[in-house]
Amino acid sequence: MVAYPHILASNILIPKTIPPGLVAVFVGATSGIGEYTLRALAKHAVKPRIYFIGRSQEAATRIVADCRGVNPEAELIFLKSDVSLIRNVDEVCREIAGKEKTINLICLSQGVMYNTVVTDEGLRAPIALVHYSRLRFLVNLLPLVERAKGLRRVLSIFAGGKEGPINLSDLRVDHGINPLALRGHMAAMQTFALETLATRYPTVSFIHDFPGPVRSQIARDKNMLNFVLRSVFAVVGPFIYMPNEESGERHVFIAKSARYPAASTDSEAGVELADGVLISKGADGMLGSGNYTTDAQCEASNASVDAVLEKMRKEGVPQKAWEHTEAEFVRMVGSAAITQ
Repeated sequence: MVAYPHILASNILIPKTIPPGLVAVFVGATSGIGEYTLRALAKHAVKPRIYFIGRSQEAATRIVADCRGVNPEAELIFLKSDVSLIRNVDEVCREIAGKEKTINLICLSQGVMYNTVVTDEGLRAPIALVHYSRLRFLVNLLPLVERAKGLRRVLSIFAGGKEGPINLSDLRVDHGINPLALRGHMAAMQTFALETLATRYPTVSFIHDFPGPVRSQIARDKNMLNFVLRSVFAVVGPFIYMPNEESGERHVFIAKSARYPAASTDSEAGVELADGVLISKGADGMLGSGNYTTDAQCEASNASVDAVLEKMRKEGVPQKAWEHTEAEFVRMVGSAAITQ
């Protein structure tokens, strides 16, 4: 466990160790964990420029006002979009790429707990947001991250360390599976996708995070399962939720700390480690591998999860899942990525 005082000790160094003008892209940050992380970053960073994408203009206006109240030099740019659609992701990425030559940080937290809606691109909403949308942002924008000086990092907030078997016969989950199996399937697809990207972009650090119980709107959609979940968490939530501010600070730590270096360790800067905090084990079991899974306490996944992932690697699952994802991009929008 990385103790909260160590988190704060590391984050307070950001103004001294991260140069002014950091550029960040947040997707799904108009509520919940993404919002808490954006707020914490805006508080600590010097003259940051933060793009954030979501569907609520009202929430965005509130967030911009609150962040500028804490840091008047923070520049926040809201882009309204439904990013469950890959064509919309491409539009947002083109807009950002037209304004920025480099990006230091991409933070992805878009998702829904359970939803049977199928988008007009043929994807179920949960996997459209958690897998295809997130990966589309990355394949489009990683060339800009690679060109950045200093910090180069990707943080995907979902279910790192909760990976389970991937169903190769139904990668898109067209036929539906129970929620726990769905989480394991999507979590493994996310971890393997980041692993593939880490090999292609060795100067960029990739982290797949499980945030633990935090107050959010992930169960907002109207169906029986989400109604039950909302009812349960209305009762037990106050006793188990991590405080919003701590969640934000922990995710900024993950997004900035030298605990999670890129595979090419001589090419990425990060906030120096606090005393007693060590380089993390990667998702492949190797220290400092460039691709990490972390839990709510900023610790790496255990040996049992490593074994599940290693078994699937030996079976060629990561490559098959990646090839499927690229084929789906071509099906939906005609290309594996937009051109920069």
